[in-house]
Amino acid sequence: MNERNLASEVVAEVKKAIVGKDPVLVKVLAAILARGHILLEDIPGVGKTTLALAFAKALDLQFSRVQFTPDVMPSDVTGFSIYNKETGKMEYQPGAVMCNLFLADELNRATSRTQSALLEAMEEGQVTVDGVTRPVPQPFMVIATQNPVGASGTQKLPDSQLDRFLLRLSMGYPTEQEELELLRRRQFGRAMDGVQQVVDREGLERMRQSAGAVHVSEEIMRYIIRLVAATRKHPQLIQGASPRATLAVTAVSRAVAFLRARDYVVPEDVQTIWVDAVAHRLLLIPGAERSTDAQEIAQGVLRSVEPPRIR
Repeated sequence: MNERNLASEVVAEVKKAIVGKDPVLVKVLAAILARGHILLEDIPGVGKTTLALAFAKALDLQFSRVQFTPDVMPSDVTGFSIYNKETGKMEYQPGAVMCNLFLADELNRATSRTQSALLEAMEEGQVTVDGVTRPVPQPFMVIATQNPVGASGTQKLPDSQLDRFLLRLSMGYPTEQEELELLRRRQFGRAMDGVQQVVDREGLERMRQSAGAVHVSEEIMRYIIRLVAATRKHPQLIQGASPRATLAVTAVSRAVAFLRARDYVVPEDVQTIWVDAVAHRLLLIPGAERSTDAQEIAQGVLRSVEPPRIR
């Protein structure tokens, strides 16, 4: 079975646990193939944790989860050193982040200090404890969930941390028919019971390499750059998309093209993930949020920039 067929099988397995969210599942897999981290922003109870568990099982990833609260310490995430009386040495005790897929549940309920403990692992693929730097296992990715700002006990994630997430996604409420199907499935067992492993970590790496090899023409590169530049000139923004956003849009567009069985990127691939990859990186001028939001601005930019014609 080739890598594209394996990717389809992964989505099919995850769908056994998640009902009716196919576009979100494809985008999550695209972010994983693009070696990025994902922020799921939604109300509690719509299946964010189940989604992360299902992908971990289908991809054979070592999974770890932290339910963030204000009393979670940075050492709970990165690990700590403890003195061993028998050896007379300090020994490192791994933290929750030493895994393949780390679920940071309700990240915006943690203190800023604990949130920042994730940044080194997310950006550099390592943690530093007591002056000693240790690599996290590979592959490594973070799926973080956050409740909408204003919910009890939450705070806004800092811009520098939001910029580390490749995509920000929302699952939303199920339709009436989807919720009925969910109830039917739960009569016969738990959501994860039917999900099976599709590939091992080596198979995931092969899929990632195939996605990374998808061709991006100069016309598409210039299209992405024009889109990003338009956010930096927007009158309702004091901060547009960063160069990291340009790289993110390009990487995940490659993955989307790969999942659509193409070895080259077309404008539709960019358009599919543009808002999810960019909106959370935009900072509105004071007062602008009364009449618009970052997603509307990102959608407006997408409409305003003419895509290239791919022959």
